[in-house]
Amino acid sequence: MSDKLTEYKRATGPLPEVNRIWPLYGAGFENLGVHGGPIEVPMPRPGPDELLVRHDACGLCFSDIKVIKQGQEHTRIFKDMKTDPVVLGHEVSMTVVQVGADLAGQYHVGQRFIIQADIYKDGVNYAYGYMIDGGLSEYAIIDQRILNGDHGNYLIPVKPDTGYAESALTEPWACVIAAYELTYRTALKAGGTTWVIGTSGAGPQYQISSGFDANAHPDRVILTDVPAELAAWIAEQANGLGIEVIERNGLSPSEYPSICDVAPDAVDDIIVLGADADVIEAASPLLAMHGILCIMATEPLGRTVGVDVGRIHYHRWTYVGGTGTDVARAYADHPIRSSLKKGGKALFVGAGGPMGRMHVQRAIQLEGGPSVVVSTDISDSRLEDMVASFGAEAEARDVELVTLNPMNRDGYAKGMARFQGSGFDDIVVLAPVPSVISEASTYLAPGGVMNVFAGVLRGTMAQIDLSRVYLDGTRVIGHTASSIDDLKLMLFQAENNLLAPNRSVAAIGSLDAAREGLIALQDAVYPGKVVIYPHIRSMPVTAVPALAEEMPAVYARLANGREWTVEAENEFLRQALR
Repeated sequence: MSDKLTEYKRATGPLPEVNRIWPLYGAGFENLGVHGGPIEVPMPRPGPDELLVRHDACGLCFSDIKVIKQGQEHTRIFKDMKTDPVVLGHEVSMTVVQVGADLAGQYHVGQRFIIQADIYKDGVNYAYGYMIDGGLSEYAIIDQRILNGDHGNYLIPVKPDTGYAESALTEPWACVIAAYELTYRTALKAGGTTWVIGTSGAGPQYQISSGFDANAHPDRVILTDVPAELAAWIAEQANGLGIEVIERNGLSPSEYPSICDVAPDAVDDIIVLGADADVIEAASPLLAMHGILCIMATEPLGRTVGVDVGRIHYHRWTYVGGTGTDVARAYADHPIRSSLKKGGKALFVGAGGPMGRMHVQRAIQLEGGPSVVVSTDISDSRLEDMVASFGAEAEARDVELVTLNPMNRDGYAKGMARFQGSGFDDIVVLAPVPSVISEASTYLAPGGVMNVFAGVLRGTMAQIDLSRVYLDGTRVIGHTASSIDDLKLMLFQAENNLLAPNRSVAAIGSLDAAREGLIALQDAVYPGKVVIYPHIRSMPVTAVPALAEEMPAVYARLANGREWTVEAENEFLRQALR
């Protein structure tokens, strides 16, 4: 290790008088930086209960593009960007370079961390790279919002030998592994609000064998045209349990919004008795966060249902159901599986980009994972790169990797024909396109699960055959972001060689090249992640394989001539540090 790299890792060298940052003053790339570049500001000084950290590596994320596009209208921006600009970058690894006097016994110079960016203090969101200056800067202050937030300390220690890019990219990777750790209720929400709706297709007899008794029960029940026997039983149980019962009979679907008058905080569980697509479509918007709509029916709906896949993604809505008469069994007998089925068939839709590649990589490397992995994308070059990256490993692990481009209609139809009958046990949708989500859902196998991972806007409607929820036991779920525990788990997996975030690195560049990197991200230039190293000399965004000519000694330390490694990063920093 060179003296320069040794000093850098120790973080004992003198600090500059200025800090270079990329300020974002509003919507549009024209408001990123000044004259198309970063600016210099005075070096921040930590207070007694603060840390000064050096940003070592920062991954660029499509969430950054959303902030650039939306500017002041972004849901995580609560300040005047013109006077207090945003500094993007939430996929970041950092090193402590100064410690406030009051923290001297807890932290030390040279200590390394990653950060859970979704920071809350006193119930207010101060996301790193949004409200708090992020990784597209050389240095930043870590204050008590981060060190002593609502969920404790948002910093997570990193081992000294872990790579900078490797640790920074545990943040997006944590979002991926979190998608397979989701849990859902298997009963009515205790203490919540339940709305039971009878339709013309309802049978005469239903029951709720558990979750509506002294052990657990909702606090409020709304009844709309419920069959007499079930309504009488609910009223009797409610009387003994102190449950509020509200009757709203004779409502047409267009009148369902009036339920908000008696359930202003939305409804946790909606039970639809009978197959009625109009009722399901009209009732669904009243679901609360983590709400569940349960369909009890034996006949198909007769048409697809407009499903708000944005709220499935962000609000964790889901649909369950059954063909029997016991509501409790419809919840409990088919618990929602978020993990990939062992030995099953998995379809990753729109998976050629950075996040999709992570899903595919994980599926191939996963012990007890699927035996068939199908990845689709509209870019042949991205699919070819995926095969080059993971094909040999998939073959070695006895996993069949299939890549298909839907723009090649004949080839796509031929490739998907073999799955028409049996379907897929798992479908992960990474393309935020309603028609794509709708089409993907038709390939679900009985008992299959589709995860809407793509960040579609709330209110985005996709047509889905919900008959299959109760007839075939299929489920549609969604996921966004990750928790501190997810990030800790991912860092553990990275540091123990269980998953390799470095394989996601597609291009690297200096802080000066951040704007170029963000535009490349927007334009889908690279199949994987672009990583910015804020403390290297000026360097344009460079594809990792192109280092063969630019930095042959770095290239020689890549894995398979194409994959970033800690050894390659160390050699790169030896040559490139300022």
